[in-house]
Amino acid sequence: MKTLNFTFPLHRNEVVAMLQQYKISPTRQRVEIAEFLFQRPQHLSAEKILEGVINEGKRVSRATVYNTMGLFAQKGVVREVLIDRERVFYDSNPQAHQHLYNVDTGELSDVYDVNVGITSEPQLPQGLRIIDTDIVYKVTSK
Repeated sequence: MKTLNFTFPLHRNEVVAMLQQYKISPTRQRVEIAEFLFQRPQHLSAEKILEGVINEGKRVSRATVYNTMGLFAQKGVVREVLIDRERVFYDSNPQAHQHLYNVDTGELSDVYDVNVGITSEPQLPQGLRIIDTDIVYKVTSK
């Protein structure tokens, strides 16, 4: 994932420039989705993004949101955080960080300045290399 360098919130012209930087055609729907997502660092499901964009008075379909978020994740505009098969969050925070998922509340939050020591890498088949690692700490109340 490229490292984005910006200050929240992103305004329409900044959203368009960012999408173009990632070679994504800035259609009206994509821009409106990105404007909503990049208001602040946040973790949202596609359903919450759909709800938020519609609440802002914009017209966008469920399929468009899911397809757009898939494209944004594929191109590296957002980080896709997989909790399990039924829970996927899209992270608008471009800084390097880990995540804390509260199983009790369903809330995903950022964790910074955690020194995670990996003592060895897995033995990979020849010709492969690790390009990224996501760490999600799943927690519950004691």
